[in-house]
Amino acid sequence: MNTTELCAQLQNMPLPLFECSPAPREGIRVRTPFMYPDGGIIDVFVIERSDFIEVTDFGEAIGWLRMQSFSGQLSPKQRRFIEDICLTLGVEMFRGQLIKKTDQAHAAEAVIRVAQAALRVADLWFTMRTRPIETIAEEVADWLTERQIPFERSVQFTGRSGQIWTIDYQTRVAGRTSLVFLLATGSRAVARRITDRVVAGCYDLNHLKVVQQHLQFVSLFDDRTDVWEEENFRQVQELSIIARWSRPDEVEAVLRAAA
Repeated sequence: MNTTELCAQLQNMPLPLFECSPAPREGIRVRTPFMYPDGGIIDVFVIERSDFIEVTDFGEAIGWLRMQSFSGQLSPKQRRFIEDICLTLGVEMFRGQLIKKTDQAHAAEAVIRVAQAALRVADLWFTMRTRPIETIAEEVADWLTERQIPFERSVQFTGRSGQIWTIDYQTRVAGRTSLVFLLATGSRAVARRITDRVVAGCYDLNHLKVVQQHLQFVSLFDDRTDVWEEENFRQVQELSIIARWSRPDEVEAVLRAAA
């Protein structure tokens, strides 16, 4: 198949505006009318094998989405979404690539399916950007699962005052137990209130450290939003270990610290 034949097929499909040209290495590059959220054009590539046609994005869509994550990795939930997208569109995911194998007569249809899959994978970025601040807790839970750090969510403890405190995460790694307070908001005013709550909780629950010598308090700041001031960090620093969500390796080191 050459570029002229493929473009002729595409022009007869319901979706026009595809541009074909020889690929730098092999096959045909098809420039689609679809774009990544940052404005980049979604390209797919058509390669003629010995007995079939292969359409692939060479891993660009999943690679793009991975680069939008602070950890550089896909969460388990994102992987499930991608699997659903591939199943719906009849596309394979192999070594990070979106692939559709077909015959020459159906090459144009395969191009559209791979392009649509790439678009939907990239659109998962919007769910990361626009979801409510409360669902950051789910992002942390996915990350803990990915790093194989055993944890429980919304664990309750009674303070010396008799007040019941709900801790966002309790993790246990190699003899070290961490009670993790999640500090996440998009408002400076709310940031002050959250900080005050964490300080009060650490004071009220401090007696737990006497009973459990390998227990530590961790204040996990979602510092990707510009709402936190140095005062907020200083307030909790005397009572807990500070961890910053933008530095995943440091977060993991804190939780895995030897008892």
